Order: sequence, then C-alpha cells, then structure tokens
Amino acid sequence: MTRQQVRGLFVTGTGTGVGKTFVAASIARALAAAGHRVGVYKPAASGCRLVEGKLLSDDALALWEAAGRQGDLEQVCPQRFAAPLAPHLAARAEGREIDAELLRRGLDPWLACSEIVVVEGAGGLLSPLTEEEYVADLAADFGFPLVVVAANVLGTIHQTLAALVAAATFRDGLDVAGVVLNQPCAEPPDESCRSNLDELRKRCVPRVLAAVGWQDETSLAAIDWYTIAKT
Repeated sequence: MTRQQVRGLFVTGTGTGVGKTFVAASIARALAAAGHRVGVYKPAASGCRLVEGKLLSDDALALWEAAGRQGDLEQVCPQRFAAPLAPHLAARAEGREIDAELLRRGLDPWLACSEIVVVEGAGGLLSPLTEEEYVADLAADFGFPLVVVAANVLGTIHQTLAALVAAATFRDGLDVAGVVLNQPCAEPPDESCRSNLDELRKRCVPRVLAAVGWQDETSLAAIDWYTIAKT
C-alpha cells in the first residue's frame, strides 16, 4: 500500500512527559481490539536501555505490545540512542547522526502491512530531530492528522494553545484531529486540574477528544480512531 492508502495518526505532545506513549498505545490497543491491522512507529528514541547488548526503547515496546506485536520490534523504532537528550544530541554523544532519510523510510514497512499506523513523535512539534529538522517536519511529510497530548497540570492552557498555533502555522499548516488532556500522575498535582478541561474546550479550535485519568484508557477506547484517522 502507499501512504495515501493507509490511514494514520501522529501523536505529539505539548512537551516531554505528558503521556504521549500511554495515549498512543491506548489508541493502538483500541484499534486492534476493533479488528484493524495496526502498525506502530516511533521514528527515533533516546534514553533507551541496554538489554542483551541492544538498545531497547520502552516506548517502542509499549506501542508494539499494544498493537498485538505485529511486525518486527526492531522496525518500530529503527533509530535508538542511550543518552536522555533530544535525539540529534543523543546521537552526537555516541558519535553518530540521525538518518533523516531513515526517519521517513522507516514508515514504509508499516504501510505495507497495516490498515492504520499510529506514529509517536519525540517531545513536541518543535522538538529538534536532526540538526536542521523538527518533529513537525516529519509530521508534515507523513500527512497524518495530529493527536496533541496535553498534561492536565498548571500551565497547560498556554502550552496547548501554543502547540496548536505551531501546528496551524508550520509550513502550510498541519491537520489536527484533536487534543487529549491526560493526567500524568496518580494524584492531581494542583487545583488547575479541575478547570483545565473546561478552559481548553472554550479556547481550542480543534476539539478536545478526551480527558483521561491516570492510566485510564476507558475514554480513549470509546473513540472511533479509525474514522478520525482519515486518509
């Protein structure tokens, strides 16, 4: 299949540590449970663990298991680095460089075997991937609608609106499917958690798709992600 024939979603965030992997894995799990062939792809990951002589991305593993272990785990995240830095800096620390062509070509195996692909970016849209490119460059080239994950914490209104402005103004604009407000820890960290959802619903042009409690996939499982991921 070609990129135009396969549906996809590109999961990004308002920053690091907002719950992108949890949301992306939940989406993949919901799609697989609905009977779809789901591909999962994380173009590059840093902060990986050394396991049996190989670097392992825990994010990639979570995505792969959520999608039913389709395909090869190595292909979920072809570029893995140890240092907990932006991918291009982590690569530099190892005397390597991010392969910009592989960032894009790595999607192809999943296009060949999937009805829908869930891509998880690194950090936010303006997080650097290479010396010259950002996550948004990859999102634009893939052309999949964005799912923007925002942490339900103090400051998320600005962070979310800033991410949406970045999406709207990058190149010719990136299509945003919607926002997922995610509680990133077991206990609400501050009083703003009670009002953030209503405020985002009033201020975001793309809709708020779900408000997610700590590690609670219920609201995400109820969404028709296949329809949202239009070709």
